[in-house]
Amino acid sequence: MSAVAEHTMNLTPARAWQAVMNRDRRADGRFVFAVRSTGIFCRPSCPARRPLRKNVAFYSDPVPARAAGFRPCRRCRPETLAAEREQARELLSRACHLLSLGESVISLPSLARQLGTTPLRLRQLFQAELGLSPASWARAARLVRFKHALKKGQPVTAAQYEAGFSSPSRVYESSDNRLGMTPAVYGKGGKGMEIHYALFEVETGLALVAWTERGICAAFLGSSVRDLVADLAREFPEAARRPATRAEQEWAGTIVRAAMAGIGASDLPLDIAGTAFQWRVWDALRKIPRGETRTYTQVARAIGKPSAARAVARACATNKAAVLIPCHRVVRESGDLAGYRWGVQRKRELLAGEK
Repeated sequence: MSAVAEHTMNLTPARAWQAVMNRDRRADGRFVFAVRSTGIFCRPSCPARRPLRKNVAFYSDPVPARAAGFRPCRRCRPETLAAEREQARELLSRACHLLSLGESVISLPSLARQLGTTPLRLRQLFQAELGLSPASWARAARLVRFKHALKKGQPVTAAQYEAGFSSPSRVYESSDNRLGMTPAVYGKGGKGMEIHYALFEVETGLALVAWTERGICAAFLGSSVRDLVADLAREFPEAARRPATRAEQEWAGTIVRAAMAGIGASDLPLDIAGTAFQWRVWDALRKIPRGETRTYTQVARAIGKPSAARAVARACATNKAAVLIPCHRVVRESGDLAGYRWGVQRKRELLAGEK
């Protein structure tokens, strides 16, 4: 297998082979394996008899497998997976939108009826794509709305009901565990700068997400826990940096998984320092649809500064919130991916995953 195929797949051959041997459905969509002796490529979970390891090659998706001369398995139909995943993502997006409205608490059976599916299907979809239950997503969405309302200067009680909390006890129960402070303190902006951070495995390696009481202040990508924590220390050397509690880890995980799936990232509150120009660029980036790209010149035109393509590129380079501010969706006029703070290969993987 070529180095390009291995890196695009984002799995070592040993891990990929283990997924094939285990018929791991969680690996479906992350790669396909091709068998040289039969000329066929399959999903990792294909129920067919397992080939010899020496006859197997791995590819990031069906396109390079076909280009290498292999044909799709008629039993597991690996090429239908992309369409199935897109349908599942659309269903998940609609479900998250309904749960985020906040007008009232929606039961899982009621949500399933509105979407024309079953409660079991929804529960499985949330667990598979986001790693949490629909109820956990709804709680996290209410907290995001609550924070938005407080930032707008609303009293705690008004913010509570706008966010969909049924009583003050529900607000404090959630905020004490996930915001790290009471609503009143949060509404006043907090005292000092305290940063909480959490680390996660994502398809491009590892991710670190950090937040203050006002919103997310950093989202880094990398391959080493030590390096990511050191990056955060360099970015905020004077701040008090605290690892997330278990409850905070769950809350932050909701954000990371949803953002990586292209759901709700543009609505998240951010607490990132930047000039007025940088924020105009970053806001424009958050409006680029998932799966699409723009050139630096196109972004410059979108913010009314058609001659500022180089300044747009600098604003992209100073972005501290990977994926949440999707600077990976900006390319050169030639279509070349150019530079990326977290590596061009990772940029390529992000774009490939979105398409």
